Amino acid sequence: MSDEDSVDMDTFDVEKEMMEALAAEAASKVEVPAQTASPPAISETVGSQDSNLDRILDIPLVLSAQLGSTRMLIKDLLQLGPGSIVELDKLAGEPLEVLVNDRLVARGEVVMVNEKFGIRLTDVISATERVNKLR
Repeated sequence: MSDEDSVDMDTFDVEKEMMEALAAEAASKVEVPAQTASPPAISETVGSQDSNLDRILDIPLVLSAQLGSTRMLIKDLLQLGPGSIVELDKLAGEPLEVLVNDRLVARGEVVMVNEKFGIRLTDVISATERVNKLR
């Protein structure tokens, strides 16, 4: 190795040391903010999802069952009285529609449960279909 090569290596070593010193000095001046709160644990995240779900569980909804429907003139409506028969657009034996807030969610048939009317669901509208009907 010549003297010229050794000078270049010495210069390289000095430059390397200077760069390392500058990097160390810069790193010491950089302030890393202290973390004020630790990230939530998995159980806390699940708990917050449950509390979000709890917020909507108490929202009241109107569930209704529709046997059928018809259109009539006001004069025909005013003539209705006890014993009048209103013809609906559904045939006997067709499933009735179950509506939640006037949106179709299922179809079913009428059943008796402890001397009360009930509905046995025969077809539930998929979530995709319900979302598509909102548009």
